[in-house]
Amino acid sequence: MRKLLIALASATALLATSAAAQEKIKIGAAPYGLNAEFMQIWTAALQDHPAVKSGEVELTVFDGRYDALVQQDQFKTMITQKYNAIIFAPIDVDAGASAVQSAVDAGIPVIGSNTRVNSDQLTSYVGSDDTVSGYLEAKSVLDKIGCKGNVVIIEGPVGQSAQIQRLQGNKKALAECPNVKVLEDQTANWSRAEAQTLMENWLTSHPNQINGIIGQNDEMALGAIEAIKAAGLDVKSFAIAGIDGVTDALRAAKAGEMTSILQDARAQAQGALDLAIFNAKKGDYKPESDIWTTYKDMPWNDGKDKTYNVPWTPVTAENVDKLLSTRK
Repeated sequence: MRKLLIALASATALLATSAAAQEKIKIGAAPYGLNAEFMQIWTAALQDHPAVKSGEVELTVFDGRYDALVQQDQFKTMITQKYNAIIFAPIDVDAGASAVQSAVDAGIPVIGSNTRVNSDQLTSYVGSDDTVSGYLEAKSVLDKIGCKGNVVIIEGPVGQSAQIQRLQGNKKALAECPNVKVLEDQTANWSRAEAQTLMENWLTSHPNQINGIIGQNDEMALGAIEAIKAAGLDVKSFAIAGIDGVTDALRAAKAGEMTSILQDARAQAQGALDLAIFNAKKGDYKPESDIWTTYKDMPWNDGKDKTYNVPWTPVTAENVDKLLSTRK
């Protein structure tokens, strides 16, 4: 009898374990690339989400390697392995649409985060309005140079939504300063090293002519700063701006070398994951991240909104130390 009871108990435990395994939600995150700090912060925020830490969600993060074809292959893998939901930050605004369609056709909800895709098949999108940041960063440069002189623009990967929208914002600000001339406008693919090379060349091609530098992300603005320092020039004689609020940019902003606008990677990532779980569980879920109480202007609204717009936070002398304290 005792052996029978032990066998029954073991079987019950095995069934419970099996049921728990079946209940675990399998979610894939497909960011465009993991080389730069911003996406590393975004990924760390996903891994720090309460549902991941508790084991409720089995999270897999794929490295898109800045390649649309790589991201398409990753979608095929997630579809084959029957993931319950996908979080997508595409490298290309158009190329990502077919990947989204393939997942939706397979019955897998796709939540957009950080960068946009030209598809109406996304269940929801959690990100920030890049047109606004592009305007704000360019305006900070133009205000510093008194709306006159010469600037250069360092763009992100051509065809990515952030590059497209930030350039729109850059141009809106430039239109308000018709006496400012754009000497150069090229991509450095979000790369600090590529931006440094561009800036080195521009400092040689336009000696003593560049007054302002509009970097469409912080990494590229920081690359420009390194080129300026390497040339033996005074960084503070240039007006330099970037976007994202990465750690080195916060330090440079504190030193008065540049301005930056914080893009909240944590809110974008954890908000997207809450929505992915909500859709994977067919609405039987309450958000577990604290970001919904942090941003009163971005309510959860029962997980039904198509777009959740995370506000920008300009980095200032008043908030920079607090922002730096959040970085490890």
